[in-house]
Amino acid sequence: MATAINPEIGAWYKNIEGESFEVIAIDDSESIVEIQYFDGAVEELDLDTWYEMELIRREAPEDWSGPFDDLEKDDFGDTEQVRHPEDWSGPLDTLEWEE
Repeated sequence: MATAINPEIGAWYKNIEGESFEVIAIDDSESIVEIQYFDGAVEELDLDTWYEMELIRREAPEDWSGPFDDLEKDDFGDTEQVRHPEDWSGPLDTLEWEE
């Protein structure tokens, strides 16, 4: 059964093989849909192929590490401590402002 789902940039889909991917670009003039799989691989599909695929729409994965499957958990740095924007500092934070 072919899909009736139109491709949408930024939307995530799952194919019949269970592979998740995001639409990252659509070229209407060339009838091309560019997708990026969860593992980071990029592929171009023509619109005919897109509509022949069996797809379901899905939520974006919460785990962003897909393209980095060759890294260990320790390689991601300190993942135990939650960081908040107010904890961050930048080079301007060390300047003393004169009035």
